[in-house]
Amino acid sequence: MPRKNGFFITFEGAEGSGKSTQIRFAVNYLKKEGCRVAFFREPGGTKVSEAIRKILLDKRLRDMRPETELLLYLAARAQLVREKIEPALRAGKIVVLDRYEDSTLAYQGYGGGIPVPTIRELSLFARGFRTPDLTFLLDVETKQGLKRSGRRDRVEKKSISFHRRVREGFLMLARHERSRFVVLSPHLSIAQARKKIEAKLSDLF
Repeated sequence: MPRKNGFFITFEGAEGSGKSTQIRFAVNYLKKEGCRVAFFREPGGTKVSEAIRKILLDKRLRDMRPETELLLYLAARAQLVREKIEPALRAGKIVVLDRYEDSTLAYQGYGGGIPVPTIRELSLFARGFRTPDLTFLLDVETKQGLKRSGRRDRVEKKSISFHRRVREGFLMLARHERSRFVVLSPHLSIAQARKKIEAKLSDLF
């Protein structure tokens, strides 16, 4: 199904929220419906961005400051937007992205303590004016999410209080932009969450 200007969908959520499972479903569903889909992850999606990802998730780098994290995430995003996302949208594709600016606001802002206005200003420089048309937020209770994730990488190993602030940050962002966000409750089963995602995608496409 060709689209003149494409459509930009992001999936967000704290550690262990089940994002990966639902993203795979959404991408497969859209393809079965005849949509042209481009899927990427953050940080990543390009050679440059994947190299930055390795640094950001390296559990040996425990002393990395939130400011350093922020600039690395934005650098990876700048490359991905210009190299992959913008061309795909211009070609009329549906772009599905695993994490975007909301994660930066939640993790480095609400979690790491960097002022949200500062992040928004720097993010505008990194991504340009490209913002999502639709965001699915998979909410999860913090302890349960961390148990599922296994706390393997540097970010997952941060304190429980940090991850609680991240969760609340995501929910606050969703409350402020209700027209863009679809929040999936942690009380939903995988199948129930999938049905809600399918219903929203069916309405759109």
